[in-house]
Amino acid sequence: MSIHPGERTFAFIDGPNLHATVRALGFEIDYRKLLEHLRTQGRLIRVLYYTAIVEDQEFSTFRPLADWLDYNGYTMVTKPARGYTDSSGRRRFRTSMDVELAVDAMRLADKADHIILFSGEQSFSSLVAALQQLGKRVTVISTIETQPAMVADELRRQADHFIDIDSLQAQIARQGRTPRPAGFEREERFRRNQGDDDRGHGESETDAVDGDSTLNERPVNQERDLETRLEDASASSDATSAGDDSTSTAPIVRATVRRRRTQV
Repeated sequence: MSIHPGERTFAFIDGPNLHATVRALGFEIDYRKLLEHLRTQGRLIRVLYYTAIVEDQEFSTFRPLADWLDYNGYTMVTKPARGYTDSSGRRRFRTSMDVELAVDAMRLADKADHIILFSGEQSFSSLVAALQQLGKRVTVISTIETQPAMVADELRRQADHFIDIDSLQAQIARQGRTPRPAGFEREERFRRNQGDDDRGHGESETDAVDGDSTLNERPVNQERDLETRLEDASASSDATSAGDDSTSTAPIVRATVRRRRTQV
């Protein structure tokens, strides 16, 4: 990190965003190692971890980690997650802590020389600009090794320094976990869905638009085979019609070919 010796540093961690980022990269963070690494960067004052917690669950898998962080050098900033039901009837939760993080960063800015932000959210671009106007340097830590990148281009451009968290695996990753290539989770889900198609499972139109559409689409080779069959069927139908002067009308078959979308 480009932090000068003696610089007072504060680290702000967008918990859900960081979790999603390292999961997409295929490794897990050892938070003890992360804290030790941050302590080697300038003069670390405080590390603040922001996350919303689902209160109505009898047990949350995050609570043990939250307690450990609270007792081992991290300042936990939490709030109850707001639940809602989406259009498909699924129970979901809003876990954004962007406002709380931004307010604390501005409140503590006069005590810091350098701010380290663990997030890739575009909404933090304005916060970074405001901190820079106060004379603070800002380092953003996220990744561009996934497709699409987990960090917004606007945030990356605004920051004084950008560090890809993938380059820090040796310093902060949990031992005993084999690092997986970027995008492993997405590719694995695609292979599972492809296997479902090969087994002949039906797929409705609602299935195609539910969730990540790029993971539910047919492989390119299957799509081309389907197009070939449709063309052959059409040619056969035309030939039959040309050789038959009867008034009977051949049935019209309509088929929709789902095209594979290209990531932008």
